[in-house]
Amino acid sequence: MLRAMAVEVTVKTVEPTPTAVVAAATTWAGFPKMWGPMLDKVWSFLRSDAPEGLYKQGHNIMLYKDDVPNVEVGVQVSGTFAPAGDVVASTLPGGLVATATHTGPIAKIGVTHHAVCEWSKANGYRLAGRRWEIYGDPDPATGDFDVDVFWSLEAL
Repeated sequence: MLRAMAVEVTVKTVEPTPTAVVAAATTWAGFPKMWGPMLDKVWSFLRSDAPEGLYKQGHNIMLYKDDVPNVEVGVQVSGTFAPAGDVVASTLPGGLVATATHTGPIAKIGVTHHAVCEWSKANGYRLAGRRWEIYGDPDPATGDFDVDVFWSLEAL
């Protein structure tokens, strides 16, 4: 019998992080087909048209601004820049967050999001709606990678 791994949730304050993104309004059903081409546009910009020093080892990100969902898909960068086609400068939110690291198959990331939400509610925090993921580097053996999941919290 397989057991679900426990998800360790912590609360902390994070600083806003500059990003290069493509933004879209979509549906939860349509998003899985959209994010790859969105991310490809950002990487194409970073590899060829980005200002010198804009990309310095940032990770891929996905920001879900609301439940529509209005999404931003992109990469952490070092600062702002002028828009280049669909690629625009944005920022991951700062402030109080509940966070956990998802380890294992990406198809199971919803379990980690659910755990963060449930833990937050059980511990007296109110979710502010915005949430995001910062993707780590893939494990060469499994192809899985750690993903840090963040949910903005409203001030108590």
